[in-house]
Amino acid sequence: MTTKGKVWLVGAGPSDAGLLTLKGKRLIEQADVVVYDALVSVAILSMIPSSAKVICVGKRAGNHLVPQVQINEILLKEALEGKRVVRLKGGDPFLFGRGGEELELLIEHNIPYEVVPGITSAIAVPAYNGIPVTHRDFCSSVHIITAHSKKDGTLKINFQALTELGGTLVFLMGVTSMQMICDGLMAAGMSPDTPAAILQQGTSAVQRRIVSDVAHLVEKAHEAKIQAPAVLVVGQVCSLAEHLSWTQQRALDGVRVILTRPKELVSRMSQNLSDLGAEVIELPSICLEPYEQNEQLALALKEISSYHWVAFTSISGVRFFFDFLKKNRTDMRSLAHLRFAAIGPGTQKELEQHGIFADFVPESYYAENLAEGLAEKIGTEERLLIPRAKIGSEDLTRILDEHNIRYTDVALYDTVFVSHNTHAVRGLVENGDVSCAVFTSASTVHGFAKTMENTKLDGLTAACIGEKTALAAQKYGMKTIISKQATIDSLTELLVQQADNLRLNHR
Repeated sequence: MTTKGKVWLVGAGPSDAGLLTLKGKRLIEQADVVVYDALVSVAILSMIPSSAKVICVGKRAGNHLVPQVQINEILLKEALEGKRVVRLKGGDPFLFGRGGEELELLIEHNIPYEVVPGITSAIAVPAYNGIPVTHRDFCSSVHIITAHSKKDGTLKINFQALTELGGTLVFLMGVTSMQMICDGLMAAGMSPDTPAAILQQGTSAVQRRIVSDVAHLVEKAHEAKIQAPAVLVVGQVCSLAEHLSWTQQRALDGVRVILTRPKELVSRMSQNLSDLGAEVIELPSICLEPYEQNEQLALALKEISSYHWVAFTSISGVRFFFDFLKKNRTDMRSLAHLRFAAIGPGTQKELEQHGIFADFVPESYYAENLAEGLAEKIGTEERLLIPRAKIGSEDLTRILDEHNIRYTDVALYDTVFVSHNTHAVRGLVENGDVSCAVFTSASTVHGFAKTMENTKLDGLTAACIGEKTALAAQKYGMKTIISKQATIDSLTELLVQQADNLRLNHR
C-alpha cells in the first residue's frame, strides 16, 4: 500500500525572491511536485529542482487557467501517490488566495498538510514604493479589500463603511475595477483630492508607481498603461511615496539578471547583486562533478615529494583537491615543501581557507598569464602539478610546453550541463524581459544555450568574464559586455557601470 504524501501550502510572497521565507525555500527544494500560480516570480520558480514535477495552474485575477475544483483534485491525486507536494501561491495563501478551499478536500481524505504563510503584496508592494500602510500622522488602521468583481461585474464593497473608517485602504486585484472603486469612494463622501496610488508588479525589477488622487488616478493610470498585477492604495500615506522612496536609489534597481554559475559558486555574486537592487534569477547551467576515485591524483600525491609547484585554476579545483586529501587521509604536512600558484583573487582566497598563501598570482587572471608567470618562476629541473577540470584551458598547457616546463595535468572534476524547469525563464528571454545573463566561462555559455534550446538568444545581453567567454556568447547571437578583470567583483562593477542601459523599467 502506497504511503500518503503530504501537501504544503506555501506563500511565495509578492515577487522578490528575497522575501520568500526560509521554510518556503527549503520545502521548494525538497519537493517532488510543485503546483504554482502565474504570479509566482521566475526567480522563485528557478529554485524548483529539475527532478520535481511542475504543474502551472496559471491563476491571475479574472483568468484561471485551471478551475479551482481541478486544482484541489490535482493536490489530492499527487498526495495520494505518496508525493511531497508544494502548492506555491503568490503572496499569502490565506489572504484572498483560496488556500482554505484547497485544504478542505485534503482534510476529507486525511491527507496531512501544513501552511507556510507568505509576505502579502498588500504590505510589501506599498513598502517597496515608499508607502507605509500606517503612519501615526495620517492613520491608525489599514484595511485590505479584494477588488475582484462579481459575475455581474459589480463590486461587493461597502464604500460608506470604508470611507468612515479613515484608514489606509489597500485593494488587491484592483486594475480592472479601479474606476468603480474611485467612483464608489467619492460617492460615499471621500474627498476627491485624497491621495491614491496604483502600484504595478511591485517588488520586481519592472515595478511601476503612479501616485495621484482619487479623482484623477484612473486617468493617469490609463495614460501610463498600467496593467495587472497591481495594488491600489488609497489614503494620506500615499503622499509619502516620493519622500520615502528607496528602491530607485539602489545602483541596480530595474535590472533583472540571470546567473549561470554552478550552484555551489553562485551565492556570493547573487547576494552582491541583490544588495545592489537587482532581481536575480539563479539558473546554474553547469554542475561540477568531482572524481571520487582518482587514481591519477592518488599517484601524484604518493610522489608529491618530487613536485615543487602546485597551480590552481579555479576555486572548485582548490576545494576538490583538499576534499580528496581529507577523504584519503593525506597529511597536510606532506605539502610543506611546495609553492602554490592561483589564477586569481577568488582562487587565492579559497587557498587561504586551507591555511595556504599563494606564492604567485598573475596580474591578469587568465590561463595564459598564469602559464607565462609560472614559466618564469619554475626551473628546468622543477616539476609542476596542475589539479583542475577535465576540460581545462589549452592555453595553459600549450605555453608550458613551449617553455619545456615539466608538469602533470590532473583532472579533478568533470563539467556537466544542468537541465532545469525553464519554461518561465524562456518566456522572459523571448519577451526581452531580462537585462542580461552573466557568464563566468565558455562552458556556462554553452550550458545556458543548451538549457534555452529552441529559444532565440539574439539580442540578449551577455555579461562576460573574459574575451573567450564573450566569443562563445557571440556564437549564439548574444550582445556582449566584458569585465575589465576576470573576477566576480569586476563583473559586478561592469553591471553597475552599464546599469542605465540594462534597466527594464526605463525601456
